[in-house]
Amino acid sequence: MVVSLKRRNGLVDFFYWIWDGLERTVFIGTKFSFPARFVSPFGFLGMLTFVIFIILGISGALLMFYYQPILDRAWDSVEKINDTVPYGFMIRNIHYHASNAMVLLAVLHMYYQYFSGRYKIRNEIIWVTGVVLGTVTILEAFTGYDIIFSERAELAISIAASLTNSMPVVGPTIRDAMFGSGFADFILRFYTMHVFLLPIVMLGLMAVHMPRFLVFDVPMVMAISGAIFLTGGVFPVDLGSKFEPTVPPGITVPEWYLTGIYAFLRTQYDKFVTGVLWPGIFIVAIAMTPFIDRYKKFSWKDRPLVTAFGITGITQVMVTTYWGFYITPDITKPLVARLVIDPIFFYLIMLLLVPIGFGFSYMMILLAKESERKAKLAASKGPHKSAPINLSGKWINWLIIGLLAFQVYLNIAAYNAALSGMKNFALFLTGLILMVFAGLFHLYRHGLNEAKKIPVPPQAEPEAPKPLDSKEQPASLPS
Repeated sequence: MVVSLKRRNGLVDFFYWIWDGLERTVFIGTKFSFPARFVSPFGFLGMLTFVIFIILGISGALLMFYYQPILDRAWDSVEKINDTVPYGFMIRNIHYHASNAMVLLAVLHMYYQYFSGRYKIRNEIIWVTGVVLGTVTILEAFTGYDIIFSERAELAISIAASLTNSMPVVGPTIRDAMFGSGFADFILRFYTMHVFLLPIVMLGLMAVHMPRFLVFDVPMVMAISGAIFLTGGVFPVDLGSKFEPTVPPGITVPEWYLTGIYAFLRTQYDKFVTGVLWPGIFIVAIAMTPFIDRYKKFSWKDRPLVTAFGITGITQVMVTTYWGFYITPDITKPLVARLVIDPIFFYLIMLLLVPIGFGFSYMMILLAKESERKAKLAASKGPHKSAPINLSGKWINWLIIGLLAFQVYLNIAAYNAALSGMKNFALFLTGLILMVFAGLFHLYRHGLNEAKKIPVPPQAEPEAPKPLDSKEQPASLPS
């Protein structure tokens, strides 16, 4: 539908002209909803994950200008980006923390959909593609920090190569395809997967996984982006030590989303079973959940068995993740002795977690459901009391003015920090700017909604003239 531009002026005309031109394309085939009030972000965590994917694409493209995917130049090029290239420190920190945020939000999105039962609304294909997309997201993050080729990356690459090689029949072939013969060009191969192959796979999965209607909440998007910037300023990513074959490696661990598998491997049990088979069974079990769950209701309290299994799985993931970070503090022991985990103790704990975690979770779910029933019964008999906190229009205006002034101050401070070479502080202030903008946008939106609630008094209609009584008839004028 072409909307006439005669009714609009200036920049708004141009915006609507573009929007009308895209209305029948694939881009507008997916409808975006812009909430008029605050909406819980749990319902659109997938959209926030996609926004971070866009941030990663932009920041990664900027890093590609200076990164060199060559075995003996990779670490040096990243060091140059970090220390010499203008704004390279900020872009690299944004890219790193956005990568971790994308994995975290993808996991949170999956578990929210799991416990809320969203996959039961005929969304089996969306759920399965989401599980595959989450796995590919972890692979994308894994290849990203490997191409630095630091000591930490070398550990991850060695583990990945041994796990791939342990796969029966196809293992050696996949290993040669991914790492190359003799590992001379594996960085170039990982670089190709990281910037080209895996992103294309992710976009293809997103085209199937994303529903038609998406919620795009501007304040929440700005808040998440600001949190990434702010985290990069407070916790700048360490470059790590350059891997030198002649130097004995130190103690290091993979990224947090891989330390669970690392803990299993440190038991020195069969690599294929601990590093490939068990994670594969875990992923397949999650993907098959919609076909196993036969409950008719959606609430987690009404699906106690499925909920208890989910909580038990989260417990095991958290325990193994922590265990992967744990290193024996006794520095007098050899390096291998400090890293090896007692397999009997480890697997005994993992086995005990299943009945204990499942039984305790199932019992607490039943108690929560009974408590909810009693609370509803008491609420139906008792008086309803609520004390909402409402800001007047005057206070909303003053808060908006104060946030605008604070926004101006933060912009000046961030500019001066960047000129002074205070990279961390400048990145922190930039994140704070985005978060303040999110609060400002939400406050403005809240003010508009409150203004709509104010009743408009009806205008008084003019009274009709009263008919004159016979006694009040005016005297006839003299002729």
